[in-house]
This record gives sequence, structure tokens and C-alpha cells, in this order.
Amino acid sequence: MTTPSTNGSPLQTVDRALQVLLSYSDQRTEWGVTELAEAFDLNVSTSQRLLAALASRGFLTADPYTRRYSLGPALWHMASLWERGGGLARLAEQVLTELAADTGRTATFTVPDGFYVRCIAAVDGLSGPVRSHPLVGDLYPAHAGATSRAYFAFLDPLVRRNMLAGRPFARYTEITQVDEDALEDMLRETYQAGWAYSEGEYDATTRAIAVPVRIGAKPIGSLTLVEPKIYDYDDELQDHLPALQAAAEKFASLLSSNQARAHRDWRRGRSRIPSSSARSALDVS
Repeated sequence: MTTPSTNGSPLQTVDRALQVLLSYSDQRTEWGVTELAEAFDLNVSTSQRLLAALASRGFLTADPYTRRYSLGPALWHMASLWERGGGLARLAEQVLTELAADTGRTATFTVPDGFYVRCIAAVDGLSGPVRSHPLVGDLYPAHAGATSRAYFAFLDPLVRRNMLAGRPFARYTEITQVDEDALEDMLRETYQAGWAYSEGEYDATTRAIAVPVRIGAKPIGSLTLVEPKIYDYDDELQDHLPALQAAAEKFASLLSSNQARAHRDWRRGRSRIPSSSARSALDVS
């Protein structure tokens, strides 16, 4: 199978191939040869060779009947290696370290895990650990606490109801909400506010504020600031909501900036490389 030539402008060839991969999204799950040619301002033969080259290395896979290209197993392999190496947690720690230093509170990042959210990264605040054990690995149930509410409140309501309807809720403290209808009201209020606050719903010794981390409209987890009740601070936890929201936006931009740029490129029908240069770089006749 033909692969892109390295003659002339190999970096431009690589850049265009990466733009094609990054242009895949929830809305764009496959490309046809002609579609790609029109979106990236290529001739059809160049578009076909580019897609075929990516497929030959497993980055794309071609449907033998429709001849449309979707993401391939090589990307799953690379994503698995990144995640097993703590890639998402390390990326989150960059944001959490700055957030904890600025606010003096413990900062955490959690991701969905079924009916729970699971902490995968945490940085202690100035007052030290909020619990006697490491927070990483802790699970927080959907019905108890700001950390989980900041994620579940931003799911599609129908998806959320299907997950929670008829499920028994454990009571962790005296104020844990265990009524299904009342919980749904709390989740709607959280969605309208854009953030969640809790004081002793899950852990009677702590209070927390949390916001969703979203890629577009889709929540992928939550960022939380936690403080122990016994510690006296010079300010209120809620005073740090703007810093928490800014951190969530920064983290989301780290995850999505390249994909968003590539999506804009193909929507505009051009890339960051002038089309004439790109054609020259990709033509492999």
C-alpha cells in the first residue's frame, strides 16, 4: 500500500496526517475520500493516499463496503499506553498543584466509574491531608457530595434517570439525600448554578465545592476543592469558586485544544498549511 512520500516537505505531510486524525470527534466518526478532499482542499487521489497510508499503519480502518474510514486500533493501543502510564492523572496534577497552592485547599480530579466518580489525582492543600488515607482511588456515590454531583448533574437527564431510577441510596451521614425525587431536584439546581457545594453529605468532617470538567457539552469528570471543618481559614471556601472554574476550563483546554483546532480547520475547508503547499507535500505520484 502506498504511503506518503518524505520527499520535499515531510513535516507538512506529518502535520496534515495529524490534522486528519484530530478531526475525528463525536460528530465526525468517519471520513469518505471525497469528503476529506473537499474539507481539506485536496485533490481526490491525494485524499485517498493519505487515508490509505493511515489505515496501513492501523490508525484508521476502512469499511470494505462503504469505503469510509474510521479510527483504528493503533489509536486504542496508544491511548491505553498513555493511560496506563498515568497520562490523564499527570495532566490533571499540573492543574491541581497550582489550584491547591492558590487556594490553600486540597484539590482533586475525579472521573466516572459506573454509579460513582473515582478520584485519580489529588494534591493536598496547606492544611495537609483531609483524610487519614490517600484520596486517589476513592469512590464517591452519585447521590452524596459535591464531587459526584458536579459530574452527574451535567449528564443528559434521561441517561441520569436510567442510571439512578429505583436504586437504593446508602445514608452516609445524617444529611445524605436518599430520596430519589429530592436528589433529582438537587441535581437540577446544580446544573442551573454550574457548580456544587456540600457540607457533610458524604464525609461529616469535610466541606467541598466542585465543578464539572467538560469537553464541549459533555462532562468527563469533576474538579473539587475540599477542606476539613476543624481547620480555620482566613477566607470562605466559596470565595475560590472563580479559581476552581478557571482551573476546570484550563484542564479542558489541555485535553481539547488540538481537536478543536483541527475541527475548525476542516470545517473551514482549509488547514494551517496553505493549500498549495499542502498539496505539494502530500502528492505522492
